Amino acid sequence: MIKKQLSIIMMIAVIIIGFLHKEAWLEMIKAGGIYSVAFSILLMAACAFFPVVPFAIIAGMNGAVFGIGNGLMITLSGSMLGTMLLFFLARYGFRDWARKKALKFPKIGEYEGYFNENAFTAVLTGRLIPVIPAIVMNAVCGLSNIKWAVFFAASTLGKIPNALIVSIAGANFGKHKLLSFGIYGVYMMIIMIIIYRKYPQLFTGHKRSEQSEKAP
Repeated sequence: MIKKQLSIIMMIAVIIIGFLHKEAWLEMIKAGGIYSVAFSILLMAACAFFPVVPFAIIAGMNGAVFGIGNGLMITLSGSMLGTMLLFFLARYGFRDWARKKALKFPKIGEYEGYFNENAFTAVLTGRLIPVIPAIVMNAVCGLSNIKWAVFFAASTLGKIPNALIVSIAGANFGKHKLLSFGIYGVYMMIIMIIIYRKYPQLFTGHKRSEQSEKAP
């Protein structure tokens, strides 16, 4: 009970701090320096719990302020800090409660079973092709039997392409805005094409639901 209460308090504190101070933190990041690195990492970690600021904005800003290489490392560090915190909270803080809730949603159980059987590949694919929201994947993996080291390695590798593309776009935004938008736009278009080809049911299901709503 105490463990669960501490977990709840920690999650609420991270979300509140990130939401109330997001503007000040963004200004700190723009200023550069050692403190901006810390603020960027903390803000990225907070976004793993709740999208305080869109990922692309912070990652792009890191690329613009710190350069592509350093920006990429800072983005990955903050993102993985929040990811692992949520993973461990789901595993040790909310495990029993979350399992009871998961029984009401068979699809979640299917994902959990798939993660258990194909841990590294499943997590890596889920990061590269973000069909499942990151916060859901972190929680489901925390509930599963995936070893934390496997989850950490697969998540880190899977996050690199997106973080790298956004860092490059951010680093070029000041002088080449069209190039930055083009780089990120092409990347997102490639991801959408892959999702459409690999998971066409997501789009057909959406269309069917729209048609059923229009039908008399």
